[in-house]
Amino acid sequence: MTYDLLLALLGFAFVTSVTPGPNNLMLMASGANFGFRRTLPHMLGISLGFVVLAGAVGLGLAGLLHGFPLAMLALKALAVGYMLWLAWKIAHAAAPGEGRAGGRPMSLLQAALFQWVNPKAWAMALGAIAVYAPGGRIAEIALVAAIFSLVNLPTVGLWAWAGEALRHWLSDARRLRVFNLTMAAALVASLWPVLKM
Repeated sequence: MTYDLLLALLGFAFVTSVTPGPNNLMLMASGANFGFRRTLPHMLGISLGFVVLAGAVGLGLAGLLHGFPLAMLALKALAVGYMLWLAWKIAHAAAPGEGRAGGRPMSLLQAALFQWVNPKAWAMALGAIAVYAPGGRIAEIALVAAIFSLVNLPTVGLWAWAGEALRHWLSDARRLRVFNLTMAAALVASLWPVLKM
């Protein structure tokens, strides 16, 4: 890969990782509700899950799904259902310290598996592989995955940190409720591109 192409890939990874999407909205809500440290497994799971997804896409998974339209439809339905459930959980999250039974941040494994139903993650992986690893060579695919793993963790960490920075302001139950409802609504709104397809 040329130097110019590598810089372009770094820019693509940065912009797609730092802009709002399901992962970042959930990280902000998690940071606000559970704090940065308790959100670390969620952040690591996003990075790990995306690297695995990008590798699988590069190795031919995208072509396989496009060859079986019912599989693609099932994946979309699963993505929409799961994201609606997550939005409901965010909307009904307890205030920090209330200790409700369901009040836990997403685990590393849950966050990694979420990438498989995250429409933005699929769009990022498909775009990155199509543009920066079009030949399907293992070295190109590995480079795309490596660049994303280096760029993704610090950028998604910004969202968790921003959520934690709001914790004091959100100590008021009404503000926290409005924040959680706003984050849930934004997560549902992020489904619009999937529903248009």
